[in-house]
Amino acid sequence: MEKIYLYDFDKTIYAGDSSIDFFKFCLRKNFKIIKYLPKITFCLLLNHLKIINTKSFKEQFFSFLKEFNNVDEIIELFWLKNKSKIYNFFNEELNLSNRLPIYIISASPYFLLYGYTKQLKNVYLIATNMNKNTGKIIGENCKGQEKVNKLPKDIYIEKFYSDSYSDRFLANMAKTAYICWNGKVFVWSKIKFKKRKLIKLFWLIFILLIIFNFFNLF
Repeated sequence: MEKIYLYDFDKTIYAGDSSIDFFKFCLRKNFKIIKYLPKITFCLLLNHLKIINTKSFKEQFFSFLKEFNNVDEIIELFWLKNKSKIYNFFNEELNLSNRLPIYIISASPYFLLYGYTKQLKNVYLIATNMNKNTGKIIGENCKGQEKVNKLPKDIYIEKFYSDSYSDRFLANMAKTAYICWNGKVFVWSKIKFKKRKLIKLFWLIFILLIIFNFFNLF
């Protein structure tokens, strides 16, 4: 059985959401894809209301790819600009001479993340299989339990890193699991995730109160 280190990607080793950053980057290349934004926003709302699943939403989100015939070239340029958004703790891990093989597992499209991982030695990528010309997903979206399904069966997870509680299935499989927030690493704890939700809720209420009081001035 092979021992490995396993990492989520977005907001874990990458500062932000690579899919959103890629859309913004493509928008600068071809401003006409702004026409997809209303549809993306509407589908995001439907997804939050559980009317459509995440797979359907992602296919609608990436449908803007139809406007490009040079996706591979754009991906190369994207990573030239955004490689700097990889957190230092992961770069340090990559440079260790005695480290275990690293697997990156993500719900983001394989074709997008492979533009980064293909340059790395002893690093393997598992991600959502998506047609880079249409945005259509082949198989299932690589999230939650599906990540477990896509992992090789003959591996032992020595260390696991993620920013999301949806990855608890993988955390439970690992010898040691870590939470990654803003480039900082903490020991995995359900309590920490609950605290994070409460903090987000507090700030949301605070912002809404400011907006409400602002309009009451008029």
